[in-house]
Amino acid sequence: QVQLVESGGGLVHAGGSVRLSCATSGVRFGLDALGWYRHPPGQQRELVAQVTSTGSTYYAESVKGRFTISTESAKNTVYLQMDSLKPDDTATYYCNVRRGINVYWGRGTQVTVSS
Repeated sequence: QVQLVESGGGLVHAGGSVRLSCATSGVRFGLDALGWYRHPPGQQRELVAQVTSTGSTYYAESVKGRFTISTESAKNTVYLQMDSLKPDDTATYYCNVRRGINVYWGRGTQVTVSS
């Protein structure tokens, strides 16, 4: 059973930084694809960053150079470091795990960026 719990969200000023954490259980680091999605208000959920089982990373164009996804298998945690935040980054951020055809989600953590 995969369980994901996000933390680290909050209110931050534009230009600031936030690090999101996703505490996991049942995740196979190095085998599962691990990622972060976000759901801005009034918009569709979108993939922000992902690290695949081979270690390859993907970033949405809108966050390249500003966000960094990382994992710490010893702590069963996935991180999303977000720098140079913009008001457009305001969203609920979700941790995501893909294992074959199975997809798992956390409950999300809200990040609000004020201008």
